[in-house]
Order: sequence, then C-alpha cells, then structure tokens
Amino acid sequence: MNVLVWFKRDLRLHDHPALTRAAALGPILPLYVVEPEYWALPDTSARQWEFTAECLADLREAMAQAGARLVVRVGDAVEVVARLCRQHKITQIVSHEETGNLWTFARDRRMAAWARQAGVEWTELPQSGVVRRLQGRDGWARRRDGFTAQPQLPAPSGLNPVPGVEPGAIPTARALRLAEDRCDHRQAGGRQHGLLALESFLTSRGEPYRAAMSSPLGGERACSRLSPYLALGALSGREVAQAASARLAERPGGSWPGALSSFQSRLAWRDHFMQKLEDEPQIEARCLHRAAESLRPRDPDAARLAAWSAGETGLPFVDACMRYLAATGWLNFRMRAMVTSVASYHLWLDWRATGPVLARRFTDYEPGIHWPQVQMQSGTTGINTPRIYNPVKQGLDQDPTGVFTRRWVPELARVPDAFLHCPWRWEGARTVLGLLYPEPVVDVRGAQRAARDAIFGLRKTMPRAEVFEIIERHASRAGGQFVNDRTPRRRPPSPSAQLSLGL
Repeated sequence: MNVLVWFKRDLRLHDHPALTRAAALGPILPLYVVEPEYWALPDTSARQWEFTAECLADLREAMAQAGARLVVRVGDAVEVVARLCRQHKITQIVSHEETGNLWTFARDRRMAAWARQAGVEWTELPQSGVVRRLQGRDGWARRRDGFTAQPQLPAPSGLNPVPGVEPGAIPTARALRLAEDRCDHRQAGGRQHGLLALESFLTSRGEPYRAAMSSPLGGERACSRLSPYLALGALSGREVAQAASARLAERPGGSWPGALSSFQSRLAWRDHFMQKLEDEPQIEARCLHRAAESLRPRDPDAARLAAWSAGETGLPFVDACMRYLAATGWLNFRMRAMVTSVASYHLWLDWRATGPVLARRFTDYEPGIHWPQVQMQSGTTGINTPRIYNPVKQGLDQDPTGVFTRRWVPELARVPDAFLHCPWRWEGARTVLGLLYPEPVVDVRGAQRAARDAIFGLRKTMPRAEVFEIIERHASRAGGQFVNDRTPRRRPPSPSAQLSLGL
C-alpha cells in the first residue's frame, strides 16, 4: 500500500510520529505543498518563506540520506494531493495535526471532505502536547506532560519511496511573487542550525536566561532562539523538553537550575497557549470576550498604525524594538508584549490591525501563541489582568545605558543619556524632534490614563458568567506554572453580577 506523508510545519525526520507510522505501512511519498494563496495572506511574508525554504532544503538532504526524495509541489494542497493519489494509487495519507491560522484550518477541512469523498483514509497524529477535540482543561497539563515524557522516535532509515515521482524544485520568494522583505539579520533555517542553537543554549548561552530574557540586549543571546525551529518543526517540542531535562539532571551549578526550570516552564506555556487556538480557532478573528468588541474602533487610525509599524512613533524604545524586529525577525517576549501594549493602549489600535504586522515580521510566527498573546496584551480576553506598559519606564528598565536604543534609533545621537527615552523633556528637543526624529504621536501619560479608564471601565461591565465560561475553556489549571492566566475556580454568580478587577 502506497502512503502519502503530508509535511506541513513538521520539517524533520527525527521524532516524527507521522513519518514513522507511514514508513511502517508501505512505500511512502513524502510531500510538501507550497500554497501560493497561503503565502499571500496578511500574516505571512517572504522572510518566513525563505526560512521555510531553508528548512525544506535541509529536510530534502536528510530524506535523501534516509533513502527517499522529498517531493515539493506548488499549488492548492487539495488539488495537488488528489492528483498524486490518483497517479500513484495512494489510498492513505498520514500527517500531523496542525494548529494553524484560520486559513489552514479551512484548508484542512477541505482536505478532509475530499478524502471522505475519494475514499482515501487520512490519519492525523499529534506531534505536541496540544490535544485535539479537548472537552475541558481539567487534566490537560497531565496529558501534555505525559506526551512530552514519551520516548522520542528515531529518524527512520532505509525508507521505501514510491517510485517514479519527480521531486520538484523549492521555489524562491520571487517565484512566489512575494513582496520584497529584507531581513538581513534573521536566523538561518534548517534542523542543523536548530540543533546548534539547542546545544549552545544548554551548554553556554542559557545560564543567565532567567535574568536576561526580559532585555532586548541580554535576551538576544541568553534566550534559546529555538522558536523558529519549533514553529516550523525542524525540532520537535518533545526533543527540546527532554534535552533540557537531561541537562538539568546533570545537576549543573551556578544559575543553571533556575534557568533550565524557567525554560521548561516556557515550553509548557507554549503548548498551553497553542491549546487555546486549537480549542477556539476564531481567536484569530474575534475578541475572546464578546464585550471587548466595542472597546476600540475597528477602522484604525492609519497614521498611528503606519508610525508604529515603521518604528516612527517618537517613542524611542518602542521604535528601537520595532526596527530591531524588522531587521532580525525576532524580539524577546517582554518587548513583544510591550510593543503590543503600546499599540493597543497608548495608540488605541485594534489588535486585528496590529496583529498581522507583527505576525509577518516574526520569523518564528506561531499562530497558536501569537493570536492568544496579542489578545491578552490588548485586554480583550476577560481573564487576564490588563498590563499597560509605560514605554519610557520600559526603556529605562530594560535599556538603562541606551546602547540598544541608540543603535536602532541613531537619529537621537545628540540627545543626552538622561533624556534618551523621553527626548521631548530635553531642553534641546527642538533641534531633533520634528527634524531628525518624529515628535511623539501621543502624550504617554495622557494616553495611558485614558486607556486605563476605558479598559477597566469595560471590565466592570463584563458579565462574570461569560468570564467563567472562558476560564473553564481556556485558563490554566497548573497552579503557578503559567503567568497571568489563572483565576480561582469558583461557581459563576448570576449574569447580572459585576466583574472583579482581580480576575
């Protein structure tokens, strides 16, 4: 029996349940479909494709060494799979479950409908701690940890390929007609680069992880930098988690135990947030709490959105972070939260306008993390305490010497250190602002007060019954493991009751 293995965001051979299952069934046709419609979406970009193409090239080489050829086709996935199944008498497809954006969700539903009609069996297997068709969050953490603890599957060798299938070329971004997207300092794609990053993090770079991860300077090196390899599946979450556990079992000294424990929690937190999107795909399109739909105008202020996107808001630390992201495709977590918070609260932009901008800039775009996080940082979930980051304070806290800000906002070279993060307070501001660098698009304190009044005013009117529905469906049960996503489980009061600010 010929079996088609459909690769999506699982671009590896090692610890690959779908490939292992397929290889045991008969000759395989390993397929990756480049879908032009997907790559034209507002949350995708050329930088992401180029990273993906490098992962595909690495996978193709590994597949050849294992005895098979990775087949690459460009087109609609359903049409491509249907054609290959007819041509090569394939009656079974095996793939991993994917928690993607709404587009991939709809595409998978089309694929399932075609497979049923065509009499082709499609088996989807989990590749992470995310649970499909989960009935409730009780016991989820135990199931996730159980999956993570299972033995890794070795990369298969001596693969038996379906004969007579041309491999096809991996297209370039230009061939896909993607908009030019310079990202001169992005990470290189491919499993081998991911393994090098994992090794260097666990043996040298990661010791200051806990203390340095919040800083855009320290985090650049101290953070694992594994996120793009996990997002594309060049590394499996299970192998990374087990590698961290093995390193911790060596009982390293210094700051290592705390760093590794924090990293393990972040890996669990990753699956936790992906589970949210798996359970509710519409998180990408509508506010988790329905009352938040009226919070901000859906038609955003175009000038503010453009200034924020370009790193031209006149708020130096925010602009430095946005320019750094444009150049590298990565930003440490705290700064991701800060730039989203400023866009949402100070600039009062709807998350559905700012979310795609960040998504296509992130080389490590993971829909299951991105959309729940964008909503959380925008105050639209109903279950998370709003965090309105002060961009001046964040600059002083995370870049006290100004090295990061001066590098990415060189227009401020003549501004004294004491005023770098608030140049409008400097007596010489008129020599820079409005000439070399924009004046602030908002008054930081005034905008912050207005946002606080609006968000907490809304929260007072949110029906608690709906809040508890969201808690039951999405909130963590793992006491202490996940930050800012817990609420004591109580029976919801009557719908007329008001929401406590402590939720």
